[in-house]
Amino acid sequence: MRQAAVLYKNESAGLLTQLNNGSFVFRYHDNWFKEDSKPAISLTLPKNRQEYQSEHLFPFFYNMLPEGSNKQVVCFELRIDPKDYFGLLLATAKFDTIGAIQIKKIVTK
Repeated sequence: MRQAAVLYKNESAGLLTQLNNGSFVFRYHDNWFKEDSKPAISLTLPKNRQEYQSEHLFPFFYNMLPEGSNKQVVCFELRIDPKDYFGLLLATAKFDTIGAIQIKKIVTK
């Protein structure tokens, strides 16, 4: 299992988890979900549900990944399997992203 904090304008909005079976869960933090002034992180992940599950990486997060030759270079330099979308997201979306969302790896023991 791997986890990442999902930040909206440097404030933790939720948790993205890749389970051992390869599926994904995104969950808004309780305080973010209950606070009306806090926006949804995406139109595809509205705040009408607190937890989302998917067999594949959610399209919102997948669209944050590099493509083409940029993806090839990043995967080669960081030794990431090109099919490891979650690993690629953790490596590339922790800073300098387009928009308000950042993804920070959570180290678990």
